[in-house]
Amino acid sequence: MTDWTDGYVTDIDYAYAYCQELNPARAALAFLSKGMAVPDFETACELGFGQGLATNLHAAGSATQWYGTDFMPGQVAFAQDLNRISGADARLFDDSFQEFVHRSDLPDFDFIGLHGVWSWINEDNRDLIVSFLRTRLKPGGIVYMGYNAAAGWSGFAPLRHLMKQFGDTMVAHSQGGVDGIVGAVGFADRFLTANPAFAAANPMIVDRFEKVKTQDPVYLAHEYFCANWHPVYFSDMVGRLGEAKLSFGAPARYLDHLDVLNLTSEQSGFLDQIPDPVFRESTRDMMIARRFRSDYWIKGARTLLPGVLGDRLREQRVVLLRQRSEVSLVVRGGLREVEMQEAVYGPILDALAGQQPVAIGAIEAAVAQNGLTLPQVVQALLVLGGDNHLAPAQPEAVIAEARPKTDALNRHVARMAREGTVIDYLASPVTGGGIRVGRIQQLFLDALLNAGSSPADWVDHVWPILAGQGQKIIQDGKELQTDAENRAALLEQAERFADTQLPVYKALQLV
Repeated sequence: MTDWTDGYVTDIDYAYAYCQELNPARAALAFLSKGMAVPDFETACELGFGQGLATNLHAAGSATQWYGTDFMPGQVAFAQDLNRISGADARLFDDSFQEFVHRSDLPDFDFIGLHGVWSWINEDNRDLIVSFLRTRLKPGGIVYMGYNAAAGWSGFAPLRHLMKQFGDTMVAHSQGGVDGIVGAVGFADRFLTANPAFAAANPMIVDRFEKVKTQDPVYLAHEYFCANWHPVYFSDMVGRLGEAKLSFGAPARYLDHLDVLNLTSEQSGFLDQIPDPVFRESTRDMMIARRFRSDYWIKGARTLLPGVLGDRLREQRVVLLRQRSEVSLVVRGGLREVEMQEAVYGPILDALAGQQPVAIGAIEAAVAQNGLTLPQVVQALLVLGGDNHLAPAQPEAVIAEARPKTDALNRHVARMAREGTVIDYLASPVTGGGIRVGRIQQLFLDALLNAGSSPADWVDHVWPILAGQGQKIIQDGKELQTDAENRAALLEQAERFADTQLPVYKALQLV
């Protein structure tokens, strides 16, 4: 009998994870900052969508027609339920890649996304994906690919292999699933405690494993325990995707555009001496020991003429994701923390302080008196966007079209938060994507819609929910005990929420 799982972990459902780089709206700014054209994103597809959170947030939050597949039926059923509730009409299937590639009812796509999938599947399925990208991506179309990078995994790979082998050979079938993952991590911990020569030869492994021990076993199952775990060298990915007529376009994570945040001056100078872009990128991965790459690829890159590029950039809108006073001027890159210059970032943040979408051209005009140029504005916006202070914003007509869908989806997610199912994101029609909102904040929004407008009303709505589930507020590292203490602490949170977060959430049209 054929194993339909193809070596993938299927006994543990994927987490309710969200990847913002799967939002096509973010790709536009990444490419324009490199001087390249982007298509209108009319159709999009996600391969291996897990619980379907990203697909549903993007389908509800935009005018793009989304398709996707994931071969775990339980996850697909959940994703289809979210889609039905929002009314987004995404087309979601539980096909294998073999089945999906050969469907006759799919359109050609402007955008195709895969997050992590390439690193967890076998070579036959990688071949199918390349074929799909070759035949179904439109000329000028964009692919998002997130995958494990071999440069940063070489030292850790033997320990990962040991954990996987422990799970395969030492864990009884009845103790599989999450318990098996916990057992394998415990074995690796005992192994490192025994001071093996492997740890001495790879001194960074111990510190890295300390982080692994803190991570959710559900995440670990899919990241480390697939039979076909496969980190990739960038040059190899260039070769594989070249078969689909794709070329590397731009880093998907905005902060990766800025060498000053990720390299020393000596490292940057060394890389500047490498004329071949692929070899330079491969060397850069080794330089920073990169473990995960988030890349945009394009089928037929087109460089825009300077005048046209300027127009496209000035038309692009962005929106601040928090109040002006809440924006930290310290950004953390891969190498160091850097304090942003108040003379540059202050005027730009002032232009965005109204919490409404603002065209980059309007920002440029507002800060011209400060001597700032369009390239400086764009670089600053990449930094702010990379640090999740702002996001690209959609046209008003698209926002209006998406609003009923995001309202329906967000109300449902907030109701799930009442029951204890935590999905930490709501859909914004302004950004076309997900905005991180914790459970307590979702319950406050639910209370605003159903129980009253004051923080005291929200506490009356939220505290019985938490108390009924045996949950208490933690303050200063201690769990509060009495009803009065918990209500007082929750009221303090509600008042702070009303002052700082609610105005932003209203501007982003989450409620």
